[in-house]
Order: sequence, then structure tokens, then C-alpha cells
Amino acid sequence: MAKKIRASHILVDKQSQALKVLEELKAGRDFKELARKHSTCPSGKRGGDLGFFGQSQMVKEFERAAFALKVGEVSEPVKTQFGYHLIKKTA
Repeated sequence: MAKKIRASHILVDKQSQALKVLEELKAGRDFKELARKHSTCPSGKRGGDLGFFGQSQMVKEFERAAFALKVGEVSEPVKTQFGYHLIKKTA
């Protein structure tokens, strides 16, 4: 398993919001554009980019999902104490 990965995310409050955004992504909308529009995380201004991070730097649910993705793949909604994340592994 990779020691460090790079990922972006879109954070929203409700699962229903996450599912709507996921549908937009599946329809071909740009991840960065949707992050700027919908994400409640400050990283939304950067298109959701979280930069590189290693094991134990993110909450467990987020980390597990992010490290399981292939580069370019987007997760189903992942629930954490912060809300619902759509995670895209970028490197």
C-alpha cells in the first residue's frame, strides 16, 4: 500500500446532498468545479485538493476509503464526524 497519497474531496452535510453531487460527477461534471460550488470544507476553494497525506493523518473512515481508491476514482459518500465526503484519489 502507498505510504502517501494525494486526494481531493467534496464535503457536504447530508447524504442526500452527497448523492446529488455524485450523480453530477457521473454525468461528467468537473470535480474541482463541484468542490468549489458545494464543499463546506475550506479546501473547496482549491477544488477540494487536500494535498499529499499519509496513514493516520485523516479520520479513520476517510483514510480507509481514500487509500482503497485507484488514482482517478471517486468514492461513494463516506460518512465521518464532519459530514459526507466524496473522495477522489489524484496521486
